[in-house]
Amino acid sequence: MKWTSALSRNTDLAAAIEAVASVVLAELGGAPDLVFVFASEHYRSDFARLPGELRARLGAVCLVGCSASGVICNGNEVEQEPGLSITAAVLPDVRIDCWHLEANELRPGSPHSQYCSELALGEHGSPEQFLVLADPFSFPTEQLLRSLEGAFTTSVIAGGLASGGQNAGEIVLFLNDAMHASGALVIGLAGNIEMLTAVAQGCRPIGEPMFVSACEGNKLSALDGRATTEILQALFEDADNEEQQLMQHSLFLGLTMQSGNSHYQQGDFLIRNIAGGDADRRALWIAADLRENQVVQFHVRDAQTSSEDLTRGLTRLHGELGSDNAEGCLLFSCTGRGRGLYGRPNHDVSAFIDELGPIPLGGFFCNGEIGPVSGQTFIHGYTSAFAIFRPRRVDAQ
Repeated sequence: MKWTSALSRNTDLAAAIEAVASVVLAELGGAPDLVFVFASEHYRSDFARLPGELRARLGAVCLVGCSASGVICNGNEVEQEPGLSITAAVLPDVRIDCWHLEANELRPGSPHSQYCSELALGEHGSPEQFLVLADPFSFPTEQLLRSLEGAFTTSVIAGGLASGGQNAGEIVLFLNDAMHASGALVIGLAGNIEMLTAVAQGCRPIGEPMFVSACEGNKLSALDGRATTEILQALFEDADNEEQQLMQHSLFLGLTMQSGNSHYQQGDFLIRNIAGGDADRRALWIAADLRENQVVQFHVRDAQTSSEDLTRGLTRLHGELGSDNAEGCLLFSCTGRGRGLYGRPNHDVSAFIDELGPIPLGGFFCNGEIGPVSGQTFIHGYTSAFAIFRPRRVDAQ
């Protein structure tokens, strides 16, 4: 197994392709089996010809990717500027399955469903790692995630929602020689490969964990027997000035995914937006369905908290790797991070290199990041989701 990444900032697509292809072919010593390409919206007029020309130049077996508002490569986060990021791999003894599907193909009995059934029962073993790239305007990605988890119960899934456009049809996906202006891409990896993940949600808890005592769907009416807005007002009054400022524009609710614990800490929660309030009924609307007796806790986010949470996540990932070397990495980072959050460029990739070293890394700024929390895969916001690749350990084969 061998991975490499390359970046070009050239505004001319042909020159950018030549620049990245030359690096990839030289470092891999030949054609790659799998290529990820993330292209900034500055190449929009050339999107249709990009995948075919790049794949032909590389001689790649499989090429996947998407448009992006910003791209990531090694130590660089290129935001709102021209950028073509390529991450390529030679993957001996790895089976690669890549396909495109539209929203109407998620129904039972569809070609997607049949293909998943064939893969799950395949003689070479079913895929255990999946990467998903999806159009945020046209595709119900959560439904796809549940579909994959249902068909492949031990799978690990990561990915992101494509960016680089404000309207439907402006964001595109690349698969081999083709461009798609809707739908999703699924990349399944089986055999001598293992994918480890880390999701840095970037929030810290405030107050104490509480039980949901009244809810309906995503409406949260009461916590610990008291009206939700009453709890929130008391929390605000007890907070210091800095925390009060954060609560006014960066307040979230964390949902525990594992019940029965006697103690909860940062990282044990799935972070979800507060979508609005119902002043008359003293309730909040949460961007997630709730259930009674579920443990929740309010959270806030700022640059320092996000940085500290990222460091914790990367440290855990490093510990999970142990003495093994990672060969390649993909980073799916929210468009709300980067320079806008931290006030300086390259924050997340610099933290990655500090913790794990100069592993080939590519990625893009997403409209939503895909990764697991407590063993279940979700679409996140404001996060950085990492997918690290290594050969499968002998004891895991």
